Amino acid sequence: MGKKILIRNAKAIVTCDPKDRVYFNADMLVDGPKIVKIGQNLEETVDEIIDATDKLVYPGLINTHHHFFQTFIRNLKTIDYPNMTVPEWLDKAYRVFQKVDGDVIFYSSLTAMADLLKHGCTCAFDHQYCFTKATGNTPIDRQMEAASLLGIRYHAGRGTNTLPRSEGSTIPEDMLETTDEFLKDCERIIDLYHDPNPYAMSQIVMAPCQPMNSYKDTFVETVKMARDKGVRMHTHLGEGENEIMVERWGKRTLDWCEEIGFVGPDVWLAHAWELTDEEYTRLGKLGTGISHCPTPAILGGFPILPMQDLMKKNVNVSLGCDGSATNDGSSLLDAMRVAWMMQAWFSKERGGCISPYDMLKMATVNGAVTLGRSDLGSLEPEKGADLFMIDAGKLELTGTLHDPKNVLARVGVTGYVDLTMVNGKVVFKDGILLGVDERELARQGEAACNRVLREPCEAFHNLIMI
Repeated sequence: MGKKILIRNAKAIVTCDPKDRVYFNADMLVDGPKIVKIGQNLEETVDEIIDATDKLVYPGLINTHHHFFQTFIRNLKTIDYPNMTVPEWLDKAYRVFQKVDGDVIFYSSLTAMADLLKHGCTCAFDHQYCFTKATGNTPIDRQMEAASLLGIRYHAGRGTNTLPRSEGSTIPEDMLETTDEFLKDCERIIDLYHDPNPYAMSQIVMAPCQPMNSYKDTFVETVKMARDKGVRMHTHLGEGENEIMVERWGKRTLDWCEEIGFVGPDVWLAHAWELTDEEYTRLGKLGTGISHCPTPAILGGFPILPMQDLMKKNVNVSLGCDGSATNDGSSLLDAMRVAWMMQAWFSKERGGCISPYDMLKMATVNGAVTLGRSDLGSLEPEKGADLFMIDAGKLELTGTLHDPKNVLARVGVTGYVDLTMVNGKVVFKDGILLGVDERELARQGEAACNRVLREPCEAFHNLIMI
């Protein structure tokens, strides 16, 4: 049983509930993994009181697209993403990815998860498709180990690539799997880690990396197993691959996916900036969502998603950081700010911009819908006790506090939060990750990065310059 905690005297509690309520000078009662009550002057016998004086309280952010393993190829001059197409970037980056081993998976995941927690993210989906000869089938296991250590709620996307380079993919031999190998491991990790119950800390998503780098049967069999097992599905779609898919299959990627059933309310797509207006309309009717990752869109110079239009078409749009090959940080607060600024610029020609609060709801409520988590996404009784606080008593926020709903993305509150709670447990507070020796983990992670990716410097340089 978890502790009974009273969060007392918050300056504002922004609930993101269906009525968009904000409670001022209020308390919140948490009992174990869930919220029990919100109101003023709550009198309860509890195990712990958290003084929230001057604090703004928000639902925990939900990240719906990432590639944790890529945190160890950040800040590389040799992979110049802004000057490449997506297929060109993939061709070069995969030559580095094939060297990744289990330790890199573990420590790079810790790195990304720590960054997420420090910036208010409490539930994260990761699209893990880096299964190499060195990792074997251990990456999801190592990531679950990392998530448990830090206390983040984790949805693991079991990815794969099955089409060899000789047949038109960008995948090196050391990162290929067969469809049967993929399905067998999906069944194993679903049995081990997928918890369909309320307040679950771990779930599994079947997530072939992208249609252009897998055989068709990989996706066909994914649809069969996912729906049999009751798990969700995810892939990259609409990020520059349509020309290849038309040449290969005579149809655009969404048509290809719709034909085999890889669409619906249990499916969401990463990016989707290449889709047409008609295709967005179809997504709304199908119930298929989009994870919008703003930073890679800017780095790649890609089209900006028409958020107003998507909302009108009932397309559920959530937010993702994306991998650190195309976003060198793992902060959803930063993603909210960037995404809203993109929309503000974009809307000048189209009329009407979504509000910063709309962006917050994309990162919370919509994220919960994307992952199928009706127990998360807002601060209400019976919802999971996932939240973060920022200190509104600091001088830099003076003059902004009349509107706590819009302050994050509009003002640009993108630094560390004051406190992060997951499932009723405080995991980050006052700049410290609780329960771990962060500096020792950082030392070990840097050593793993050096050993696997940096030590043979000449070979590493030659590998990525080929």
